[in-house]
Amino acid sequence: MNKLDEKIINTFNNESVFKTKERYSVFSGINIPSFIKDWLVKKYTDDNGKLDVETLLSFIQIHIATGKNDIKSRIRTHREEVKILTRFIVENDIKNDILKFSIPDLGIKSSEGKIPNHIAKRYKELKDGEVWGVITLVYIPPMGKEKGIIELIDFKPFKPYQVDLEYFQNARKEYNTEEWIDLLIRSMEYNPGYNDPVKGFNSLEKKLLFISRLLIFVEPNMNLIELAPKGTGKSYVFSNLSKYGWMFSGGIVSRAKLFYDVGRRIPGIIENYDFVSLDEIETIKFSDENELQGALKSYLEAGKFSIANYSGVSTAGMMLLGNIKLSSNLRPINRNYFETLPKFFQHSALLDRFHGFIEGWNLVRINEDIIVKGYSLNVEYFSEILHTLRHTPHYSHIVSELISVPKGSDTRDTKAIIRLATAYMKLIFPNVSTVKDIDKRDFEIYCLNPALEKRRIIRQQINLIDPEFSPYLPNITIK
Repeated sequence: MNKLDEKIINTFNNESVFKTKERYSVFSGINIPSFIKDWLVKKYTDDNGKLDVETLLSFIQIHIATGKNDIKSRIRTHREEVKILTRFIVENDIKNDILKFSIPDLGIKSSEGKIPNHIAKRYKELKDGEVWGVITLVYIPPMGKEKGIIELIDFKPFKPYQVDLEYFQNARKEYNTEEWIDLLIRSMEYNPGYNDPVKGFNSLEKKLLFISRLLIFVEPNMNLIELAPKGTGKSYVFSNLSKYGWMFSGGIVSRAKLFYDVGRRIPGIIENYDFVSLDEIETIKFSDENELQGALKSYLEAGKFSIANYSGVSTAGMMLLGNIKLSSNLRPINRNYFETLPKFFQHSALLDRFHGFIEGWNLVRINEDIIVKGYSLNVEYFSEILHTLRHTPHYSHIVSELISVPKGSDTRDTKAIIRLATAYMKLIFPNVSTVKDIDKRDFEIYCLNPALEKRRIIRQQINLIDPEFSPYLPNITIK
């Protein structure tokens, strides 16, 4: 145990968890996200730090939906009333006036699952899309012309932590900036102490770049692009750290799925999540491209869209994740990074609506030594903190007070830089409540400079596609 471990225990005793590869090997072969794993480890660890592996595995077998258990058989064959913690997909069936659900991990299809109206009305969380919660299921056998179904008769949202943001902000004061950044990296399940001269976290710049993946978690309507070689963990971060994000991994993306389904008259996923990530972007296909592109331009600009007679509003950000080929010196082969994106995205006006670019080839590659070892924030608690920070407005005002924007500056550049700098402040200096609470030099190093760099790459890359766009940013400085 080192100094940072001791500080985490002292400041986040109830919100932290001890992690080692050996300790978490209990989940080998079990496909559940990190925010569930951490909660289970915390639940079944005694005051002396001993993990009750046998009871934990028994809980998983009885109450967690995985391909290894027989929950579906218990419900139908043995007529058990089964309570499980699971991810399930809610779907409005307008034609038949019912709310359906499916549990992909158990092979329960939407045609087999029904949510009664009195349950649907009681819980606002039961809306179209992916939901995590504790649900109770029973089997309703066929009656007359009615087919047999699995009915959801009780629901409790999975939200084990009541977040006290003020407590979190005050705890930040006990850490210096380097320690706090290391805590953030640990809470992303990586080891900031891995400082291999080539592959590790051997500089502040690499650490700042790594936590840049969290920007979209804390700032509303943040739009980012990350291109990286395989093996840098980009998919893992956006699919395991939060239940508030949705990931497309290949397949087809349509306007109906993303924004609004006119035929079924139901909103798309963009209204139900903090962010939507398009993973393996080069493999994704887009249907009704012209209509989708129009809706996307409008949404990325202002967080609003209109389709048919429906007007939608959301704070969800968009993350494009793709692979990029590198040369022998680990630099992109093509100086035009956006060439690897689908043609759907290779339009200057659309790309200009993305606030920043993360150079994934400068990130550490995943290996055994980079997996977290020691204490970190429980991922479920951490994700709730990030979610709560999205709705805390004073940081943006502080950033605007700290910077000087030249007259005539491009509006998109200015908004992007303020939004990026605000997100960095939320992550690194969450305790700041007024301009006086942050050293201007610290703000410049940890917030403004990384924001300028992320936006500058977008500018330079768009210029390669469309010379009409200037490659230069406005000279935004500290007041």
